[in-house]
Amino acid sequence: MALPQSPLVLIPARLASTRLPDKPLADICGEPMILHVWRRALEADIGPVAVAAGDPEIVEVVEAAGGQAVLTDPDHPSGSDRIFEALQRLDPDGRVDAVVNVQCDVPTLEPEAIRAVIRPLVEPEVDIGTIAAEIVDPSERSDPNAVKAAIAFPAGRGIARALYFSRAPVPWDGGDPTRPLYHHIGLYAFRRAALESFVELPHSPLEEREKLEQLRAMEAGLRIDVALVDTSPLTVDTPDDLERARSLLAG
Repeated sequence: MALPQSPLVLIPARLASTRLPDKPLADICGEPMILHVWRRALEADIGPVAVAAGDPEIVEVVEAAGGQAVLTDPDHPSGSDRIFEALQRLDPDGRVDAVVNVQCDVPTLEPEAIRAVIRPLVEPEVDIGTIAAEIVDPSERSDPNAVKAAIAFPAGRGIARALYFSRAPVPWDGGDPTRPLYHHIGLYAFRRAALESFVELPHSPLEEREKLEQLRAMEAGLRIDVALVDTSPLTVDTPDDLERARSLLAG
């Protein structure tokens, strides 16, 4: 068993956000949000980092900071499609054996969480790695915006196979709030072959019902394993989230 030897970290980013327009370029403590995420990805130190941009303005900001960015089709339906195009452009010879997909809107993300997402790939049967944290805020247990991962971590082991993902509180807690539920964090480590297969798959029934694209992979038989991390990062989706990020990073 061995981890991928040539991983690439890709950050998909586009300006067309309905709830927070131009989100990747939103100022946080004097710097665009995309640069906060890019620097945290560099600090994870698991491989080269590039931004898969849907707009030239994002490319300009990243390159001005000394980073690498590639301009992709602005009409991609998902971040997975965007990073696949970027992968093909950056590595046409197929040297990269795994791709870590880091969202552009998690400026408080810990580098350790990025390192954790690739750990499930130590098992050769695992196609996709991701991460989750135990829910500590009771309101998140029933919040459909907090996606739950149905997983059972073996005693003493912080990696387990995902059985399902849902916006509902799964697995059932039997009315006992002390039974853990796990908040899925949308970072993924794809084996290259898994990413190539995934972007070719048609949308699936459970994916459409839950509005969770990872269910497309599971319905097609791809195996997803989850690494347990300590905390969930703040995802910036709204102006209020942006203010929270500014407060957290100013401290």
